[in-house]
Amino acid sequence: MKKLLLASALAGVMLAPIANAADYVIDSKGAHASINFKIKHLGYSWLTGRFDDFKGNFSYDETNVNDSKVSVEIDTTSFNSNHAERDKHIRSDDFLDASKFGVATFTSSSFKDLGNNQIEVKGSLTLHGVTKEITIDAEKVGEGKDPWGGYRAGFTGTTRIGLKEFGMKEILGPQSTHVELELNIEGVRQ
Repeated sequence: MKKLLLASALAGVMLAPIANAADYVIDSKGAHASINFKIKHLGYSWLTGRFDDFKGNFSYDETNVNDSKVSVEIDTTSFNSNHAERDKHIRSDDFLDASKFGVATFTSSSFKDLGNNQIEVKGSLTLHGVTKEITIDAEKVGEGKDPWGGYRAGFTGTTRIGLKEFGMKEILGPQSTHVELELNIEGVRQ
């Protein structure tokens, strides 16, 4: 009888559903994701824009958020502030030096579930040839089936980085030393 109970228990454990993180590709092609920025211009107004070209993926499991991962690659030549001359200047060696550092990357090192869909994401940002750890304050927006038979999950996040920390010049005045990034990420489960 003991052997039968043990065998039944083992079979139950082996057949129980195992929760695994799902893998997603960020839907930048369908314009369901964006990497936006804003920086004060001389301290008088906000200059806003985005990076048009980026790609990435993430792994996410709602039952074990802390084991999630994200990796993003950004084409810095795709910087777009809706002003061609300004974009050329920002892509120059005064700021992004996009001809030399055409790719920026972010790779997460940890996720921390803060409850109520709030997540702290830490990781390495490589920008302008410099790699620094940053923290992204993220929020899960939602997840579920889409109308095309797929499954999606979406998040938003913000972080603030210093120009000087990434080797860029601070030439826009003392009120313009940091860039605020807003990330909107929607992924399609693979």
